[in-house]
Amino acid sequence: MRRASITLFSLAQLALLVFASPAAAHNDGRGFYGASNDKVVTDAGFILIVFFPLFVFTMSMIQRRLDKRKQARKAAREVLGEAQWRGGW
Repeated sequence: MRRASITLFSLAQLALLVFASPAAAHNDGRGFYGASNDKVVTDAGFILIVFFPLFVFTMSMIQRRLDKRKQARKAAREVLGEAQWRGGW
């Protein structure tokens, strides 16, 4: 069974390699967007320049909020101490 699955996986990978070139050559290699010129490439570059700092800022703000919640939980647990083990039978 293991040998058959390895063979099947290898054949699937080979098929992907064989059929990738004709798939890329479809539409004269222009891709999904179409023909690109300097304006298209420049606009894509500006989009990337804006996207990455915004992404880093957003993720940093999310991390900050999560850290504040974590610190608040730690402080509350410290104030309560081991309240779950107080009292008892």
